[in-house]
Amino acid sequence: MNATDRTPADLLRSALAADPGRPLVTFYDDATGERVELSVATFANWVAKTANLLQGELGAGPGDRVAVLLPAHWQTAVWLLACSSVGVVADVGGDPSGADVVVSGPESLEAARACGGERVALALRPLGGRFPQTPAGFVDYAVEVPSQGDRFVAFSPVDPEEPALVVGGGEFTGAEVVERARADGDAGARVLSGLSYDTWDGLSSGLYAPLASGGSVVLCRNLDQLGEGALAKRVESERVGVSRL
Repeated sequence: MNATDRTPADLLRSALAADPGRPLVTFYDDATGERVELSVATFANWVAKTANLLQGELGAGPGDRVAVLLPAHWQTAVWLLACSSVGVVADVGGDPSGADVVVSGPESLEAARACGGERVALALRPLGGRFPQTPAGFVDYAVEVPSQGDRFVAFSPVDPEEPALVVGGGEFTGAEVVERARADGDAGARVLSGLSYDTWDGLSSGLYAPLASGGSVVLCRNLDQLGEGALAKRVESERVGVSRL
């Protein structure tokens, strides 16, 4: 974390400069048994590729709105930081009919079709796998993102005082996201979060606060399918210091 960081993308750049090899996001899906661990460097590479897709292929720029119809998932975290990198507004759970781009998981494809702009579908399969057949009217993220560049440069500077995030009925600038995340964070803590991404608390615990505080997150989807004893073992094995359930 750097005192001059004003956007979530700035926080990621500082984390990359400080310690690229440390874990940043460890993701569990307890419905499928999936576990994925991403270092700062690996996560940042996914963000750069996604930002290049968003800016270059999808034509999004500052002031545009991306409806994010995705659950708490490591790929959702990537998209949120890619939006920050480009300067577009990430509208979590927002109305796709008013969005310039919609990013949808498999369970929200029908609602996402209301978007008159670009539509991106994520299969949310283990290892970032693609759809067996691309949904009609969408591009498959897993097909498009691998060929994108590993370095990202925004066409236009990102203004930290412009809207960057909409969640739970609240709108926040990039600077406000950073300020709130810093206030929420426990320095260097490894946080286990089973919270949904549809509230500020869920986004902060599951991404922004650990990023702002030099920590990491164990992000758990479908945690209700994990027994209490197994949760205690995970907390121990992952060396969790803070749990948000």
